[in-house]
Amino acid sequence: MSQEPTNTEAIRVITRFEASHGIPDAMRADVRMLGGLLGQVLRESGTPGLFEDVERLRLATIQASDADDDAFDRAAEIADSFSIERADEVARAFTCYFHLVNLAEEHQRVRILRERSGKPREGSTDTVATAFAQLTEEIGEDAARERLAELRFHPVFTAHPTEARRRAVSGSIRRLSDLLSEHDAASEGGADQRRAHRRMLEEIDTLWRTAPLRAQKPTPTDEVRTVMGVFDETLFSTVPHVYRRIDDALRGAESGASAPVVPAFVRVGSWVGGDRDGNPFVTAAVTREAAAIASEHVLRGLERALDRIGRTLTLDAEDTPPSAEVGAIWQRFADEHPELADDIATRSPSEPHRRVMLALVHRVHATRTEQPGAFGAPEQLLADLRAVQSSLAEAGARRHAFGGLQHLIWQVETYGFHLTELEVRQHSKVHRQALEELDAGAELSAQTEEVLDVFRAVADIQQRYGLRAAGRYVVSFTQSAQDLANVHRLAAYALGDQAPVLDVVPLFETFADLQAAPSILAEVVQFPEFRARLDATGDRLEVMLGYSDSSKDVGPVAANLALYEAQRQIASWAKESGIRLTLFHGRGGALGRGGGPANSAILAQPPHSVDGRFKLTEQGEVIFARYGEPAIAMRHIDQVAAATLLASSPSNEQRTSGAAERFADVAETMDAASRDRFFSLVAADGFAPWFATVTPMEEIGLLALGSRPARRGLSVESLEDLRAIPWVFAWTQARINLAGWFGLGTALAAVGDEARLIEAYRDWPLLRTMVDNVAMSLAKTDERIAREYLSLGDRDDLAKIVLDELALTRDWVIRLTGGDRLLGNKPVLQRAVQLRTPYVDALSLLQLRALRSLRSDNQGETDPDLQRLLLLSVSGVAAGLQNTG
Repeated sequence: MSQEPTNTEAIRVITRFEASHGIPDAMRADVRMLGGLLGQVLRESGTPGLFEDVERLRLATIQASDADDDAFDRAAEIADSFSIERADEVARAFTCYFHLVNLAEEHQRVRILRERSGKPREGSTDTVATAFAQLTEEIGEDAARERLAELRFHPVFTAHPTEARRRAVSGSIRRLSDLLSEHDAASEGGADQRRAHRRMLEEIDTLWRTAPLRAQKPTPTDEVRTVMGVFDETLFSTVPHVYRRIDDALRGAESGASAPVVPAFVRVGSWVGGDRDGNPFVTAAVTREAAAIASEHVLRGLERALDRIGRTLTLDAEDTPPSAEVGAIWQRFADEHPELADDIATRSPSEPHRRVMLALVHRVHATRTEQPGAFGAPEQLLADLRAVQSSLAEAGARRHAFGGLQHLIWQVETYGFHLTELEVRQHSKVHRQALEELDAGAELSAQTEEVLDVFRAVADIQQRYGLRAAGRYVVSFTQSAQDLANVHRLAAYALGDQAPVLDVVPLFETFADLQAAPSILAEVVQFPEFRARLDATGDRLEVMLGYSDSSKDVGPVAANLALYEAQRQIASWAKESGIRLTLFHGRGGALGRGGGPANSAILAQPPHSVDGRFKLTEQGEVIFARYGEPAIAMRHIDQVAAATLLASSPSNEQRTSGAAERFADVAETMDAASRDRFFSLVAADGFAPWFATVTPMEEIGLLALGSRPARRGLSVESLEDLRAIPWVFAWTQARINLAGWFGLGTALAAVGDEARLIEAYRDWPLLRTMVDNVAMSLAKTDERIAREYLSLGDRDDLAKIVLDELALTRDWVIRLTGGDRLLGNKPVLQRAVQLRTPYVDALSLLQLRALRSLRSDNQGETDPDLQRLLLLSVSGVAAGLQNTG
């Protein structure tokens, strides 16, 4: 074995590695600076020799990344040589490094977005403004405006346990982000820059000293408060800026001087505090509390916004006379609250618009605190704000009418008094069990009492915060029309004629359920309760599709094809039946759960399946990655909305439907071959316990990620009831990522015609999206590391199936995408993955060291230090790969 390099050689190797990936100079400087500060913290705050040990392992994994097997062996030896205490520190150090690299990468994205200042690239259609322009060319301006008016993007935040880092860590990273911006803005070498540098060092020391693992699982209420942070810091103020940016692009100088053409097209849903499928900790009381917390946050935000705008409306009545309607609003307030009115009038002499806005502040405060003078519904506040807007416009103060006041109106339209549209989810089996008890007149179990109390909670929330605050009821594992009708029966048992208004949403998850979906829907819309709701909503119906369970059921290739076909059939049925369909996509952050770029996935959907409406789940690290930083959130929302607008354009629908017909035989061959290959693995005797042995699946359940259990109840002798998230998370941790790609190589090889497959990749959006997502999944796979995990299982036959399919899939993906390596057609993405790989390898080697010891321990008692090391490495690998489940 070769000797370890000298210090001079080490510096040269590391410098060459960093330079070889073409990182932008500004980002490289940030990574160098942050890494240097971390090194200083490790020297100052770590135990003696920690920094040197971290550097030894870092250097070896960098050298190993050049296919240097000696260096890989040396890295493994270094990882194995550490004491448990030292390995713990090293794992924490690499995890801190990943947080800093992720921060630098996000900062670079923001830097680029600000340099572009929202200007679209030539020929691109990935903003609403450019998509609208293309749509106008295809269908005319009037029709394009009608579609813009109906546009809807509806992300739904979930508490699925995929955010591996603590809130304390997230808070530290956010403070570091602010300091990095201050450092950028300061003069080179000046006092402000030195101050930012010093404070970053202090914050990184805090990050290092903060325990990276939660001591206990968060409660559902903790999860609600975590999501609220995204609204407070980003979404509440960012969404109206998205609308404004689009209006600016569409209308130029006229924007802000007259009524906007852009509707408030974002609606934000939440399962946090409402999703009780398999989570016994989400109760009716929690659901009530979740709604109250969300309302508190939005009403406080509206109070502040009203007060801020109101104080600026110092427009004298002589120059800007109020309308009669504004005068009437003030008079009603003065009659009901004479003392408050006198105080406001004294502070706002001859400023009628300011008076009314400050009066509205008091009414919103009364709404929040449930005092006299409260609004009965957000529509009442909107009516008053529009009255002020019209009055200002009529008096000639058009910039005031359609400037900041319009932002406030957009906020009320988007968030109401509820902030998030809280959704309930429950398993169909639980409903059936409850009805058996109720119909039999038996003494009710605690579970059935809880089921009934949920309907009472929804009714209370609707009465308190409005119909939009709650009302969607998602039925997991919908297998019949009766599963959906059961929800209305239970609501009647709970409240009789006082049952809440419910939109019952079927969730089709397994392969068989997806195939049965059209016939189930055709039956259920004939039920009286569904027919009445369709009549009340203009024939609107929502249907949810599960990506993760279908992928675990038949493999990722067959699941993607089945989902496309299910969407095509459901959309066709809806169009023929006059139903205004919204498909709700249960997509995940990880590729094995339907993740990947949302905008490309939208454009690959079947005709009529989008129609200007896109709804999907967002969870864990995805929420913070997409919505945690204002500039990135604005860009993401704009991109997804643009794709949603364009998906139903004649050109896109013709492209997707035409390609699906041309390549139907390819799809059929791929489907059959991929399913056979998938079953050859997962249906093999002893697969489930082998899977639990070669991945840290069992240990993942020990991580305090979220309140939800990792399994619905079965042991690892069966995968049926294993949740899709730990299924994906475990394969990701083992650096195999099997859930994202397994079976595609066999599917493509079964087609065999390379020229036709290259043509299909070019012309068929569904295949292109699938292959591109698999390329990303494979790029984060490491065969050498994967072999080490697979060797833990003592099943060479199963390991060979995995490794053979890995090689075959990698070969076919490279042939289809071009180049000589994965992501060759996406160089920026390729660099980002390659830059992280050696550092992830270091943590994987530490994880393997812990796993081997835990697997070989036959004493019956788990070493808590080894277990902690394993969990630290899990958290670090998740940060490095930027994926959990």
